[in-house]
Amino acid sequence: MKKFVMAACGGALASVLATTQFVGPLLAQESNRPTNVYEQLDLFGDIFERIRAQYVEEVDEADLIEAAINGMLTSLDPHSNYLPPDDAEDMQVQTRGEFGGLGIEVTQEDGFVKVVSPIDGTPADEAGMESGDFITHVDGESVLGLTLDEAVDMMRGPVGSEIVITVVREGEEEPFDVSITRDTIKLTAVRSRLENNTVVLRVSTFNDQTFPNLSDGIAKELEAAGGIDKVDGFVLDLRNNPGGLLTQAIKVSDAFLDAGEIVSTRGRDPADGDRFNATPGDLAMGKPLVVLINGGSASASEIVAGALQDHRRAIVVGTKSFGKGSVQTVMPLRGDGMMRLTTARYYTPSGRSIQALGVSPDIVVDQPPRRPEAPEEENTAVNRFSRSEADLRGRLDNDSLTEDEIEQIKADQAKAEAAAKLRLEDYQLAYAIDILHGMAALNVDK
Repeated sequence: MKKFVMAACGGALASVLATTQFVGPLLAQESNRPTNVYEQLDLFGDIFERIRAQYVEEVDEADLIEAAINGMLTSLDPHSNYLPPDDAEDMQVQTRGEFGGLGIEVTQEDGFVKVVSPIDGTPADEAGMESGDFITHVDGESVLGLTLDEAVDMMRGPVGSEIVITVVREGEEEPFDVSITRDTIKLTAVRSRLENNTVVLRVSTFNDQTFPNLSDGIAKELEAAGGIDKVDGFVLDLRNNPGGLLTQAIKVSDAFLDAGEIVSTRGRDPADGDRFNATPGDLAMGKPLVVLINGGSASASEIVAGALQDHRRAIVVGTKSFGKGSVQTVMPLRGDGMMRLTTARYYTPSGRSIQALGVSPDIVVDQPPRRPEAPEEENTAVNRFSRSEADLRGRLDNDSLTEDEIEQIKADQAKAEAAAKLRLEDYQLAYAIDILHGMAALNVDK
């Protein structure tokens, strides 16, 4: 039976992919108590027949069976699901990087739907949804008391339709409404850019496109910079990345490692454990690396951050990650459905599990709230009237520098001003780039 192994984030994706929880054939857990198991199965059959014959309204038999299986699987963990044929097909499309919906990864906490992370460039991201938001109502209807699947079903709808979500956010005194228009989600797994001599690699998900996008992005930015010697280092931005395919997490880790263990998995049977090791070749050619994480970085993201941290290959900056340390295996079933079952825990190279703990950054850096426009404009107005020696009439010229050296100083000043602007837009990223610049300055003569 073909199996697909995933390290997807806990919860469900609020899109056309709504996972109905299901489990496969029932297996006796204790071989020395077969009689009790069969008696319980007989009890189940009796209850099923009573409901079918005597419930106040006629019920669908298939729905009864699925509901019973749902309850059994729900008691295991939040990440094991049954995927009916339509949802199974949608999941396969999602791993290829295109699907319909809002673009948020969600889980359930205290009876409410909690946003694990919005996906870059999706309707939810553009509407301002943030990791840690609680969704209390959908189009005015409360989600309290609903299962996660039922809440996700309420958020489903045709592309182009509008949905109003009521959000409770830490730091906000009152709940507020967010209007989102559903759309087709086309994921770009990795976006790359040059930022002040630093290659920034924004990884938003781990699907089939992730490693090819990463490799191509690195090559493109190095060519634009004029070669590896022209860059100070790399920033791997895994913030609000909910996870995805385990195979891709291993490839991304391997991209920056020459040797050593990346991750190990351990199932209930010790014989089912696996260990994945790096292969020779570092796409960053040994340049310094900073990994950015936050509370929306989950599962596959944590595998990458944990591996690079344990090998001292990267400095991890940001805030504690989500803390999902389990692996799901997706198994095709009869009738074109699939079962996603938690089959193992994963461990970083040092042997630590991040389950419910997360990856702790080497340097904790919170992201300040976005500043309102007015104060920024006021600061700009103040800076407009600031003066320096160069602005004074009759000032002396600098006689120690050539014209080329003066131009280089001006270029460096422009970069510093750009870095200051970046701090207002994305403080954590600016902090990571500052670290790389400092490391490059220390190694300039080595």
